[in-house]
Amino acid sequence: MAELNTVARPYTKAAFEFALEKGAVDQWSTMLASVAAVSVDEAMAQVLNNPAVTTEQKGDVIVAVCEKVLDESGSNFVRLLADNKRLALLPEISAQFEQLKAIQQKSVDIDLTTAYELDEQQQQKLTQALSAKLGRDVNITPAVDKSILGGVIVRSQDLVIDGSVRSRLAKLAEAMKS
Repeated sequence: MAELNTVARPYTKAAFEFALEKGAVDQWSTMLASVAAVSVDEAMAQVLNNPAVTTEQKGDVIVAVCEKVLDESGSNFVRLLADNKRLALLPEISAQFEQLKAIQQKSVDIDLTTAYELDEQQQQKLTQALSAKLGRDVNITPAVDKSILGGVIVRSQDLVIDGSVRSRLAKLAEAMKS
């Protein structure tokens, strides 16, 4: 996993810098998400893993399937990946591109887990508090998990804030055992 991350990074950086220079970050985000989704499709995986299909043909197949979302530079990028036998990196490149886009746009996606569904006003208060704490615009994806009993768990990439009742009870139990 770390190897894919490392190998994908220069391709991601090049694509992001190109998109930023052209003012097409959102367009590239869409293109990369599309080709990444196509590359992991079962039928496409059979084509991409077939040793009888040349690297040029593999690139051409993805470009043909995604022709409606790819512009010329996107097509060239896919063909470059194919020539370098790096089509398997497309999902990782897309994910890294989204991270760079979020940093550039000063936004962050947060998974918010609560014991009970939050109303709109509660979600707005949490969004504002997290936005102030992180110094970025926050996009919340709410989820409900009754097993946490109460409180909230916030997850975003490498950040986890566990303010759940379940974790507090576990800490209390551990402290009582000590």
